[in-house]
Amino acid sequence: MTSNSIARLKITLDDVKPAVLRRVEVPLTIRLDRLHLVLQAAMGWTNSHLYKIRARDVGWGVPDPDWGEGPLDARKTRLLDVLEDTGAKTLKYLYDFGDGWEHTIKVERITDSMPGLTYPLLIDATGRCPPEDVGGPWGYAEFLEAIADPKHENHTEMVQWAGAPFNPNTIDFDEHAKAVEALARAWSRKPATKRKTAT
Repeated sequence: MTSNSIARLKITLDDVKPAVLRRVEVPLTIRLDRLHLVLQAAMGWTNSHLYKIRARDVGWGVPDPDWGEGPLDARKTRLLDVLEDTGAKTLKYLYDFGDGWEHTIKVERITDSMPGLTYPLLIDATGRCPPEDVGGPWGYAEFLEAIADPKHENHTEMVQWAGAPFNPNTIDFDEHAKAVEALARAWSRKPATKRKTAT
């Protein structure tokens, strides 16, 4: 593993049907706070809740100075360090502590970066991400049941709540790929150089 290595990650949203899966390639040296942003963009979440990334018994996220037992600071840890220090090849990503969206992140392979490509990169996507605040996997199953059945007692309410037609099997790959690409562009910008002023 070198500083130019790329990790291919398979991200699966646990406990939901139909399956929601993403594959991304990220620099092995990516900080965990940035990995969180990549996961948000690739999945289609809105980044409006807290998160935690776990490897074995260690967790990283947004530390709370008032809570001493909280997660380690994700801004200070790189994916490479987590893999080397814990020996883990699978991580867990928890988004929205209330709804409890748990994701399994599997490191499928580590390889050299391809010249000319900017990372992170979304390479595969299956299934639409559930709506935010739907109530976790159990609430999502209820939501899908209600919107699929016009005779369901909550059908009208759920359709109105969703605000637009919702098909769990349909995903706009380009939209998610562009969101991940925007992060790659923002993070790869070269620092501004000072202009020489005429005297």
